[in-house]
Amino acid sequence: MSNNVTNKIAKFTRENRDTKLTFFQGFLRRPQTVGSVIPSSKFLVRRILKLADIRENDTVVELGPGTGGTTHALLNKLGPTGRLLGIEVEWKFVELLQQIDDARLIPHHGSAEDISNILKDHGLGKPDVVISGIPFSTMPAEAGQKIVRAIFSVLPPGKSFVAYQLRDRVAELAAPVFGKPEVSLELINIPPMRVYKWSVKDKPDLVRETA
Repeated sequence: MSNNVTNKIAKFTRENRDTKLTFFQGFLRRPQTVGSVIPSSKFLVRRILKLADIRENDTVVELGPGTGGTTHALLNKLGPTGRLLGIEVEWKFVELLQQIDDARLIPHHGSAEDISNILKDHGLGKPDVVISGIPFSTMPAEAGQKIVRAIFSVLPPGKSFVAYQLRDRVAELAAPVFGKPEVSLELINIPPMRVYKWSVKDKPDLVRETA
């Protein structure tokens, strides 16, 4: 094996190890906002992409992108005119996202509750899909409800909200606003994850007023 190949393998191994360490450190700093101790498996990412049904020119919002594993996969699905807004509360993770050399990606340090204003700040219109990995089960119910309603407020009819979660708390929080979700289970992930999908059909006045 040539020295060049050996060096590339060593670099990949080192970067992969550093990414996992950064993810774990983020979990220790903010266990209420980081959903797992390690990044998502490729099998979970594939399931998320399948349910999200992303098209080349879509505007996608990723809530809690972490170290960017799912982010890279989302960028691979988008075309040249697609846009990906990553909203992350953990600054160390934002720094990692900023290292991704892709003009379609917009990393943003902030809260998912502010999704509407953040979209406006970056000159983005209504998203086609919102994908969330933030752990609704570990946050106060009021905070979770605010995030769910904020997501609903920016999604036009026909667009989707996808969330991958360890527990079913997000389904309970989203039910009054989004209704019943499509649910899929990915076992080849540590820990196993449920993936939920809601498609916005309409927006009754009652829901809009309470959003």
